[in-house]
Amino acid sequence: MRAIYPGSFDPVTLGHLDIIERGCRLFEHVTVAVLQNPNKSPLFTVDERIELIRTAVSPLPNVSVTSFDGLTVNFAHIKGSQVILRGLRVLSDFEMELQMALTNKTLAEDVETVFLAASNEYSFLSSSVVKEVARFGGPVDHLVPTHVAKEIYSRCCAPKLPDHPTPTLPEPTPDSNSLME
Repeated sequence: MRAIYPGSFDPVTLGHLDIIERGCRLFEHVTVAVLQNPNKSPLFTVDERIELIRTAVSPLPNVSVTSFDGLTVNFAHIKGSQVILRGLRVLSDFEMELQMALTNKTLAEDVETVFLAASNEYSFLSSSVVKEVARFGGPVDHLVPTHVAKEIYSRCCAPKLPDHPTPTLPEPTPDSNSLME
């Protein structure tokens, strides 16, 4: 059975990669389908996102990456996929994704939607969070693959370090212990 994993992936996160890797264990082939979402202002072009994802999934033999526009169920038919793979982080994701899955079912009864719950360590993670952290100068190395972080830093800004050293607690002195007695 073949699956497609559609999304904007701007940028691809470790959470996305977790869903892709787990999907690869469930399906004979997973097509990561990058779409242009007109409701979002992208950091990367579609072609750049495809290349960033291809680099990240290169160790996985049963993954391909491409772009599409139009209805996801139509793209599933074009790719010979019987499943739309989706990741769920929080309850609000489920509400939106269920509505989309039910709509897709009215359009194509032969295409199923399979939901994978986000792994605990990625349950908070979204592309929007990554972009916001980066725009304010925070580090994103722990949220995205290294090659993606480098590209983000080149477009937004490098992580900002404190202007002054982080305060540290003074070492205890013999006199300070007397307060404890």
